[in-house]
Amino acid sequence: MLSSLGLDQVPYLVEAVQAAWRIGLVLVLAWVAWALCSRLISVARTRLTARAIDADNAKQIATMTHVFRYIAGVVIIIVAVMLVLGELGISIAPLIATAGVAGIAIGFGVQSLVKDYFTGFVLLFENQIRNGDVIEAGGKAGLVEEVTLRYVRLRDWHGVVHFVPNGLISTVSNMTMGYAFAVVEPGIAYRSDVDQAFEVMREQASALRKDPVFGPKILEDLDIAGVEKWGDSAVVLRARLKTLPLEQWNVMREYLKRLKAAFEANGIEIPYPHLTVYAGEGSPRAPFTVQMVGEKELAKKTEKTEK
Repeated sequence: MLSSLGLDQVPYLVEAVQAAWRIGLVLVLAWVAWALCSRLISVARTRLTARAIDADNAKQIATMTHVFRYIAGVVIIIVAVMLVLGELGISIAPLIATAGVAGIAIGFGVQSLVKDYFTGFVLLFENQIRNGDVIEAGGKAGLVEEVTLRYVRLRDWHGVVHFVPNGLISTVSNMTMGYAFAVVEPGIAYRSDVDQAFEVMREQASALRKDPVFGPKILEDLDIAGVEKWGDSAVVLRARLKTLPLEQWNVMREYLKRLKAAFEANGIEIPYPHLTVYAGEGSPRAPFTVQMVGEKELAKKTEKTEK
């Protein structure tokens, strides 16, 4: 085409056109390579997920394939950029040498970045964090929306998104790995029968397991630890229900709602701080003193008054 236009005699133009064709070919091949890698990773994810032994294994597969897709994209971009620079006549060797010198100069500044990537690799390799988990890490807690080699993206209950660099993660508290517990600590009055309260708690837990909505979410019968402590105004009991991951909060809320109604129906008192108003001895206009008194303190005051 250049010869027909009489431009084949301009060597620089010929070289420029040839370089442009080669650069275009590199970009097309890079796009094809990315599409092929993405397709292969998607097929591998589908097949591995179908063979997953449980939900945790499926989460791990989804997270790892996402990271592999990210790595493949980075590698393809780096190779494509190097080839394009070569076609533009830019030598790669001086760039590599310059990068080496610059790397020494800014080595201390990128230590945290290297730490982020190394820690991210360990987190993924050891299956500590998966997409869809609820975790606490780096001082933040929330639902894991994305795990990369650089950071973990969390979204909390208020919808706030937190980007936690992997280098800041020293401890991971995963609340949804394998199974979870819906822990409840109801309080009953000191005059109430503890054994009766335990029986009501078992009955409500059994009814909840038979519920068509909440039953499949509960894995085992109610586990009653016993009396947890003596509070200011209540005897605090403790029990738990083993649930599927991410279901512990829904099960806990429903169980507490039913337990309140059952306690009231069986005459088991749910205490609360009493409000006692003391009037001054002087003028009726004297200010009132308001004091919150618990059940035990109120009983002591009543006993002293009777004496």
